[in-house]
Amino acid sequence: MRALLPLLLAALAAAPLVLPAAPAAAADAVRVKDLGKLRGWRENALVGYGIVTGLAGTGDSPTNRTTRQALSNVFSRFNLTVPADQVQSRNVAVVMVSAALPTFAREGDTVDVTVTSAGDARSLVGGSLLVTPLEGPNGRVYALAQGPLSVGGYRYDANGNVVQKNHPTVGSIPNGATVELAVNAEVLGVGQDLTFVLTDPDYTTASAVAAAIDAQVGAGLARARDASAIEVKVPDADRDRLVTFVARLENVTVAPDRRARVVIDERSGTVVVGGDVRIAPVAISHGDLKVSITDFNSVSQPTGVIDTGRGVRTAFVTNTRVEVDEPSGAGFVPATSNTVADLVQSLARLKVNTRDTISILRAIKAAGALHAELVVQ
Repeated sequence: MRALLPLLLAALAAAPLVLPAAPAAAADAVRVKDLGKLRGWRENALVGYGIVTGLAGTGDSPTNRTTRQALSNVFSRFNLTVPADQVQSRNVAVVMVSAALPTFAREGDTVDVTVTSAGDARSLVGGSLLVTPLEGPNGRVYALAQGPLSVGGYRYDANGNVVQKNHPTVGSIPNGATVELAVNAEVLGVGQDLTFVLTDPDYTTASAVAAAIDAQVGAGLARARDASAIEVKVPDADRDRLVTFVARLENVTVAPDRRARVVIDERSGTVVVGGDVRIAPVAISHGDLKVSITDFNSVSQPTGVIDTGRGVRTAFVTNTRVEVDEPSGAGFVPATSNTVADLVQSLARLKVNTRDTISILRAIKAAGALHAELVVQ
């Protein structure tokens, strides 16, 4: 229970400290390739439907019509005619198989696959995936997956007792899919130009990237189209050597602009903040009033009575104790600067826990004194 008893934690300077923006140091410069990627550079999602066999009685139940029909279809491919209603096995499970196809995948390359149970199987431990075609959104088969599953858990049950670790109905096959259809990313646009896309859109950074490309690759090649896209013209002499030109482009160094941001993870009590994030002059008071109510149950038993009457009996008595804990004293920490880093250090010296620090930062943001974006996860 929060109360009104305050503990003055920090008081910042009466006038804001205004400093001119200093030029970015050379150590802050990063490569362009670390700030984003070229348009068309992406992974492609693949998905398929398959069967896992070899389970030790932990597969789908015999009443699962999907499993019976799927197993009957597999048998028919090997000239075995088994009606679906006669398939009885708990060593088989129907699964969904997914994978991510890299940007420049070639025939014969291998990719990792994830296998998840689609029925009522209890565990996929010890199973092996039959050959499963993996399709893209256009319906074309790009890879074939098969192999033994690696499951990071288990489940065993007997006589109503269950022992389980993690999720045994999800497994993976490292390098379990072989690429059958190559994928080539189209990075060149209609006008024979490249478009570089920033991971974190920012007008200042986009303008700085365009200026750095003009200065280090060639004048008049780059133009910032918006906060995230920078268009780069490919010279005629470099179109036949596009890989070399892109390599030069990726290694252009630039000092990106940093957005003031405070990230708070309430689940773990973690606060990550840039050391130069500033706050306006503000005074903060915070305190706790802890009220603890404890019940003690005791029994009152009549003693020394030979012949008890009807109204004499054992009585249960409840005693209640109320404790109030009010922190005494107040702390004052003079601030030497108006940054969030200094405030957090002051709170740490006063042994304020992380949860209370998060509450204080949120209150400062609500008061309009925190000049940064507050991200709560």
